[in-house]
Amino acid sequence: MAATTHTVTNQAPPLVGYDVYTSDRALTEAVERHVAPELLEEAREELRELGRTAGSSQAQEWGAQANENPPKLRTHDRYGNRIDEVEFHPAWHRLLGHAVSAGLTNAWGRPAGHVRRAAGFLVWTQAEAGNGCPLSMTHASVPALRTDPALAAEWEPRLTSQVYEEGLRPASLKAGALFGMGMTEKQGGSDVRANTTRAEPIAGDGEYLLTGHKWFCSAPMSDGFLVLGQAAGGLTCFLVPRVLQDGTRNVFRIQRLKDKLGNRSNASSEVEFDGTWARRVGDEGRGVRTIIEMVAATRLDCVLGSAALMRQSVAQAIHHSAYRSAFGGLLIDKPLMRNVLADLALESEAATALALRLAAAYDADTEEERAFLRLAVPAAKYWVTKRCTPTVAEALECLGGNGYVEESGMPRLLRESPLNSIWEGSGNVQALDVLRALQREPQALNAFLQEVGKARGADHRLDGAIKDLLTELADLNGIEARARRLVERMALVLQGSLLVRWAPPEVADAFCASRLGGDWGAAFGTLPHTLDLASIVDRARAVV
Repeated sequence: MAATTHTVTNQAPPLVGYDVYTSDRALTEAVERHVAPELLEEAREELRELGRTAGSSQAQEWGAQANENPPKLRTHDRYGNRIDEVEFHPAWHRLLGHAVSAGLTNAWGRPAGHVRRAAGFLVWTQAEAGNGCPLSMTHASVPALRTDPALAAEWEPRLTSQVYEEGLRPASLKAGALFGMGMTEKQGGSDVRANTTRAEPIAGDGEYLLTGHKWFCSAPMSDGFLVLGQAAGGLTCFLVPRVLQDGTRNVFRIQRLKDKLGNRSNASSEVEFDGTWARRVGDEGRGVRTIIEMVAATRLDCVLGSAALMRQSVAQAIHHSAYRSAFGGLLIDKPLMRNVLADLALESEAATALALRLAAAYDADTEEERAFLRLAVPAAKYWVTKRCTPTVAEALECLGGNGYVEESGMPRLLRESPLNSIWEGSGNVQALDVLRALQREPQALNAFLQEVGKARGADHRLDGAIKDLLTELADLNGIEARARRLVERMALVLQGSLLVRWAPPEVADAFCASRLGGDWGAAFGTLPHTLDLASIVDRARAVV
């Protein structure tokens, strides 16, 4: 009976065996735009290799296995000794190891390092987003450690190494190391100045013992952690090694692993410090100042991670629609579905263009670009991460009931999608950070306006949006209550400027008509029907 009735037809083949990098025209064009010509071929080749691996059936299987077999906490060994280890499925180690070997923890000090790493991070996250946490924190810890040259000399070579070594042993015995962090506590959350962890100095120079708890300690299998604690001089940054130099384990009591909505392949934990040995990083009382560049770098990775989730979900939706027939034709040819897909593609391309522009500013590292990042990073973090969940949810709907089934991979993307809007400060924190920069750092606003002004005169809708933004910025009455609206407009104007300058005319036209011109509904799929939607969809299609 099954042999004669169970004939499978009108199902899309899996999107597998393709190059995630070269099939993403928005990303490849951004890399070519921001990487110097003499470095371009080398960058292309490394990203193509990573893209082929990310799109392979093997990497997709690793991602599925790592999520189906989440990490397990082992607090004690068989004899009752406290070990506080986290056990991961082998697929997790393969994913993380490949990412480290591809240089995703190493942007500092190599030519075009931030753009190349950003592109690679965006590619690899599409295979599995969970390993992004240790990759991001290891990468972002470098500028914080550089406030102490001795610590930087000791740790930076390991953190930027492209060798992955799992297991707990002294970091000095490992060719490569990973970092986590523990900033937030139960009573404070984002308000880290409310932290109560105590730091008491001991005999050694810069050595302390910590006592307290961390409500969220990410990647607890790492070799070291940057944490905040209250010293005599105020809130201070510390480095907590997981294993001490003599081979004994530092006091690092993992109370439990968080049972999370998504990001299930990655371990997030609650830890207790009780006489835990630590080294001070930076001066006492300067903890927030010490980690501020780390926070900015991880916020950029939130933008990249969301852009990756958006890109993968849009690629899946277009792929499905190119094979699935309904009501007498392919879904991709239906005017209404084409409108939805084009709208999703616009959101994805705008996120990618913005993320890579931020990475290029890190590479430039000029005074003007640093001022630009001061506003652009929190604005982008606010907006792109906010747009991720509705984008992924709409893309899932394009697959119909198939998209709601775990085997499609879309539910995993949807569960992952809210994370980056919460990690490293939720929406209100980002909006308030933008206000703080506007009020205290006028050079940041000047750099931001110079950037968006580079496209002035090219599109009347963009010009109108810039004019409206300037009007909003001039009115400080009730500014905190309307901060979200202001930051949204800043992000959209910046995205519009980038697309008008660099994207194909049909993409820029559609973005400005909808996001800036007001001809856009509350849901996806409400673009003006007169636009060249077919070209936008074709551009975003991942070809196997």
